[in-house]
Amino acid sequence: MFTGIVEEVGRVTRIEQRGENRRITIAAQNAPAELRSGDSVAVSGVCLTALDIKPESFCADLAPETWVRTSFSRMHERALVNLELPMKADGRFGGHIVQGHVDGVGKIIELERIADSENWWLRVELPDDVEKYVVFKGSICIEGISLTVAKLEGRNCTVAIIPHTVEMTNLNSLKPGDAVNLEADLIAKYVEKMMANEPAASSLTVEELVRQGF
Repeated sequence: MFTGIVEEVGRVTRIEQRGENRRITIAAQNAPAELRSGDSVAVSGVCLTALDIKPESFCADLAPETWVRTSFSRMHERALVNLELPMKADGRFGGHIVQGHVDGVGKIIELERIADSENWWLRVELPDDVEKYVVFKGSICIEGISLTVAKLEGRNCTVAIIPHTVEMTNLNSLKPGDAVNLEADLIAKYVEKMMANEPAASSLTVEELVRQGF
């Protein structure tokens, strides 16, 4: 499990076709020291398995499904990627529950500096199968970054970005039209599943949600 708090920005140094899979090599200063072969690592919001770990790099294999259904389809050598190691059992929960399971790919509309401010607006176009889980002031994971929805207009989602986030992630390397990985709030998906199992004549109540642990 991850929390969407990016620990480091890595750089893709190699993309190699290996049969039907692709192997990517990522250069990073800190992550390789904590990784062991077979460990999970979130790469721009995608949970991957670390392989061939060296002092300043590691590799990961991408199945065709991962390549096609994530923002990795735009990946190229020298691309910047956000890195996060799994949350430790005694660690602090700094963001929100992130599994590293991408629900869909969005498209950057713009990253715009807010007038008379050091902060930015990031606007992303959401696919339908992600938009239905997104709510005003709710959580959303974009490229592995835990963010809060500031505005939702149809399929266009706006989040506020502070200077630290721009500096410490790959956002500044992206441009309008680029694909970005999206993961919706896990709780919303569980609630949808529970409501789907309710009889048509009844509705799920707050009391029932509390009884079931929400």
